[in-house]
Formats: sequence, C-alpha cells, structure tokens
Amino acid sequence: MAKANVKELLEAGVHFGHLTRKWNPNMASYIFMEKNGIHIIDLHKTAVKLEEASTALGKIAASGRKILFVATKKQAKEVVAKHAESINMPYITERWPGGMLTNFVTIRKAIKKMNSIDRMKKDGTFETLSKKERLQVDRQRLKLERDLGSIADMTRIPSAIFIVDTVREHIAVAEAQKLGIPIFAMVDTNTDPREVEFPIPANDDASKSIDIILEHVTGAIKEGLSTRKAEKDKAKEEPKAEVVEENTTEDAE
Repeated sequence: MAKANVKELLEAGVHFGHLTRKWNPNMASYIFMEKNGIHIIDLHKTAVKLEEASTALGKIAASGRKILFVATKKQAKEVVAKHAESINMPYITERWPGGMLTNFVTIRKAIKKMNSIDRMKKDGTFETLSKKERLQVDRQRLKLERDLGSIADMTRIPSAIFIVDTVREHIAVAEAQKLGIPIFAMVDTNTDPREVEFPIPANDDASKSIDIILEHVTGAIKEGLSTRKAEKDKAKEEPKAEVVEENTTEDAE
C-alpha cells in the first residue's frame, strides 16, 4: 500500500479547514496554524492517521467483512459512490434511513420487497397487474432503489463504517456507536474526533480532498481483498497437492 504523500494532499486542498469561529476545540492537536480566519490542518498528522485507517480497513476487507460508506453531502456523493463501487462495498449517498443499523431487520424487509418486485418483472407477474397497480409498484421500486439500491446485497450489519462529515451524518455515527461498530471518518476542524475510532483530519467539503482520501482508503481495501482471494485460491489448491503426494507414496510402494 502506497503511503500518503503530504505534497499530493496539499495539492488536493486537504489542509483547508473551516472558519476559526466554527472550530471544535477537540481538533486542536490536528491544526497546524490559522490563516486569514481559516484553520489549516497539519497534513503530516493527516498522512499518519490516513495510513493507520487504511491499514485497519485493509485487514477488515482481508477477513471478508463488509465496510459501509456514508456521504450524503452534494460534493461527496459521486466520489464515494465511485470508490465504493470499485471495491464492491455498500454505500449510502442519499438520505440515511433511520434505523439503518439499529433496526437492520426492517431495512432487510425493505430490501426483500425491492427484490420481490424485481422477480415479479422477470417472471411476468408484473404484467398481470392493472395499469394503476403497475404505476404504484414502479413508484415504490423507484423509492426503494433511491434509498436502498446501493445496499441491496448487504445481508448483515457491516463490520465497519466510513463516514465523510460526521457532523452531517450524526445519526449514522450514533447508530454505529450504539452497536459498537468501528467508525472511520474524515474529520474537519468543526468536528469532534473523539466520536470515531479512526479519525482522518481532512477537508471534508471539497471533492478533490474527499477523492484523494478515498483513493488511499479503497486502495488498501483492494489489497485486502486481493490477499483474501489469494488465500482462498491457495486453500483450493492445497488438498489437490496432498492427493498427489498420497498417490506418489502408493506408487513407490
């Protein structure tokens, strides 16, 4: 896994924090200086924290567990969706469904409903409905797709959650905390880093900043997934090797 380069973080604007009057005092240790009424984040600390988070996420991926990505702010939606899809991980970029984690049973029912509608369309049942009923079903499917489409394949609660802007996604933070799910997050200068296990001090308002952080994070996850695949492939080959050895021994006798 390539280490984060302070220069590339600087070029992406990761160092820009919020106005000094909007800061959270608990971010003091991650702030380098104040310039023109804006706090500047210490990118050397960002690089260290980014590496720590990336290493941990890589291990989670290598164990075969899921990581949920959450970012509903406009400038983060497309970036997060792109990176999460590249590693086949679930993500939420629209409204956070209340109880997404703490009431996951209900969320699963909604996902099953969406899948049920899809089966209706495949097996022809949908065509037997009246025009009005088909319209209602299509509207319901569209709403479910908008809210749950990216988590349709998530059969269990994720083992970790990655958040862009914990202030905006405070409900997601609260639910993860309640269930003891490790939180990885980009924390800007208006954020309380104590709320998450793996804080990454960074500008969470600019697409370039979000993109560079996600690039490193998903890169580590890809490595973890590759390690898992390699181990699985090796496990499949090992029994065959043992059979060959047994046959060789018998032939020798």
